[in-house]
Amino acid sequence: MWPARRSHCSFAKSHATAPLRGRRRTMNAMNAMNPMIQAFRKEWRLVGLWSLLINAGMLMPSLYMLQVYDRVLLGRNQLTLLMSTLLLVGVLLLVCLAEMARSRLLVNTGMRIDKAFAPELLQASFQSQRLRGQAQPAQALNDLTQVRQFLTGNGVFAFFDAPWVVIYIGVMFVLHPWLGVLAIGCGAVLLGIAWAGHRLAAQPALAALQASQQVQADQQAKLRNAQVIHAMGMLPALHADWESRHLRQMVAQQSVEHISHRLQAFSKFFRYTQQSLSLAMGAWLVVRGDISPGAMIVANTLMSRALQPLDLLVGTWRPMLSARASWGRMTALLRDHAPAPSVPGSQAAWSPAIDCRAVSANAPGSDQAVLRNISFQVQAGQVLCIMGPSGSGKSTLARVLLGVWPHTQGEVLLSGQPVQGLPAAWRAAHIGYLPQDMDLLPGTLAQNIARMGEVNSEQVVAAARQAGIHDLILRLPQGYNTPTGEAGIMLSAGQKQRIGLARALYAQASLLVLDEPNAHLDDAAEQALLATVQSLKSEGKTVVLITHRKPIVQAADWLLVLASGQVQHWGPPSQVLAHLTAATTLPHGPVTTP
Repeated sequence: MWPARRSHCSFAKSHATAPLRGRRRTMNAMNAMNPMIQAFRKEWRLVGLWSLLINAGMLMPSLYMLQVYDRVLLGRNQLTLLMSTLLLVGVLLLVCLAEMARSRLLVNTGMRIDKAFAPELLQASFQSQRLRGQAQPAQALNDLTQVRQFLTGNGVFAFFDAPWVVIYIGVMFVLHPWLGVLAIGCGAVLLGIAWAGHRLAAQPALAALQASQQVQADQQAKLRNAQVIHAMGMLPALHADWESRHLRQMVAQQSVEHISHRLQAFSKFFRYTQQSLSLAMGAWLVVRGDISPGAMIVANTLMSRALQPLDLLVGTWRPMLSARASWGRMTALLRDHAPAPSVPGSQAAWSPAIDCRAVSANAPGSDQAVLRNISFQVQAGQVLCIMGPSGSGKSTLARVLLGVWPHTQGEVLLSGQPVQGLPAAWRAAHIGYLPQDMDLLPGTLAQNIARMGEVNSEQVVAAARQAGIHDLILRLPQGYNTPTGEAGIMLSAGQKQRIGLARALYAQASLLVLDEPNAHLDDAAEQALLATVQSLKSEGKTVVLITHRKPIVQAADWLLVLASGQVQHWGPPSQVLAHLTAATTLPHGPVTTP
């Protein structure tokens, strides 16, 4: 319970879904969907079984018509008509039940596909964003939705019904060879339409999709800066830029729609034509005395049934291309960003000591060095303060120490373990991080402080008190249950920073990396922060402070001064500050560190 007269609410526990471990490989274009098929082969076999029953049952109406026209009408046998009708109704009822079972199975399979792939996709998306700054987690999940909807929708029926095209055409050959030849010719034309759709629509569809994604990402970035845009009158210029991008998107989309509509129109024309051709061929054979009138009607029905999967394939070709492209992006993302191996060990052996060994770092996507040959050690319970001018690499070094910066050389050990391989459980239990640019995640203040996990009320309040934000939270109408995020409360930069400090302190983290924690604080708040750092030090916790303000340095055991990504000074704060005070400017060259 929160220690105030505030409304209370329960906090939902997070549920982890264990993803299905299946074969995940990047396939070529023709085999792009094979990994999904292999991972759920049992479900696809059941769908194939239901499709077998459905297609076998759909032969019954043709046999019924043949029986009626050739036997019942000629022999005037009412009993045969009654029994045939009852049998037809029974078979069609079974077909209906099989259709329901197949659809239900596909819907359930879609849910399993989502549960199996979504957690890994989300994790891989965040890894890609962290390492390259390219991925959008929402896009990866949209790709999964695209694949799931195709594999569990009507379009997939075309692939399960396709083998029955041969059987239906075989029956038409039994009725008369010319009917079978006509069916093969019509099927070839439909396959040609499908192939033409692939050749004509593949590149325009990809261009339209990329243009749409670019416009959406650009628009979201601009909306996040709506106040700045309005304050400086930037909206007209941005509107012109958006209009240009949107026009390119619409032109690409228009090209795809034109191709799709032309193919659909030609496909519709051919469907109507093939029905008439089938009836004409049957009538000609009846006139010649080669088949009976009943066979003519049956042939027309079988022709439509035989070409239905091919016709459906033409109609679903564009969704199939989109699903295949989505699957390619998914497999590439999972291949390039597999989960990092966990480091064996016990949490009881954790010691918040830092050992930085000849670390260098490059800017993402560039060979430009941001850090050069950084080496130092900080023992458990010590405070390290990192100073330097803007652009010297202070924030980059903080991220390197946490193992979240890509393209590094050298080694950083935390508690004797490589930082890049530390499992999430260790990080959650021992590491606290306050970034320079602090944003709150959608949820509540309590959930943000609790790192979006299960909320422990006592630990949340303790962290808020230690960060000096507890009283401010209690003054809010909903207290710790105040919503955050885009739809939540508007907090100042300083208030967000103190919430971030409470999040870093949550659950008694023993290693804290605080990037500019006093950037938005007044003198009183900075004194409170200094007291917090001294309290953490007395508790045996290791603190790394990134700052450009000297008052907080008095709490440090070590002071490291960076310039141009290199160590300029290292040592006890009193010695380094004395040297800085004596010098009119910082030297421009690396110095030897102990």
